[in-house]
Amino acid sequence: MSETYGRGREETQEERADRQWSELLQELRVAQTGVQILFGFLLAVVFQSRFADLGDVDRNIYVVTVMLGCATAAALIGPVSYHRLLTGRRMKPETVIWASRMTVLGLVLLFCTMCSALLLILRVALHNETALWLVGGMALWFLVCWFVFPLWAIARGRSGPREADTDGEADTEDGDDRGDRGREA
Repeated sequence: MSETYGRGREETQEERADRQWSELLQELRVAQTGVQILFGFLLAVVFQSRFADLGDVDRNIYVVTVMLGCATAAALIGPVSYHRLLTGRRMKPETVIWASRMTVLGLVLLFCTMCSALLLILRVALHNETALWLVGGMALWFLVCWFVFPLWAIARGRSGPREADTDGEADTEDGDDRGDRGREA
């Protein structure tokens, strides 16, 4: 018999894990493409003739940026390796949980990489402290878009039923994740 999770869908734990894995893969495709483009750019910078003209501070920012980019790529590609090594071991729900955690870590590292790359570019372009203010503003914008808006949506979702809730049950995409975590533990 099918075990029901959440309020919006009836699916077994395995069906839910399969769906969540597919959704996670789609998210990773978006993030990985951006990381690959950024990392490729970073690797090419060192071979440009103007690289020799960079001061010590800018070279250090470059090295930190490359290391962050590498760590980001590892974190965002990690779920694929994790899944591949655990395939067939009946651990899909656990795989989804750990892959999701690695993806969030990858997004945090991507945030740091983007800020560091932007700092390097703006320091070279502007040669003044305006670069720090611009990076700070953009970092704030990234934080709002990537973390504040989703957390705000979660907080709003917990405050009560939605307006479209007509039959007493909320129609949610992922069901009630808080209740599911309790069952998964």
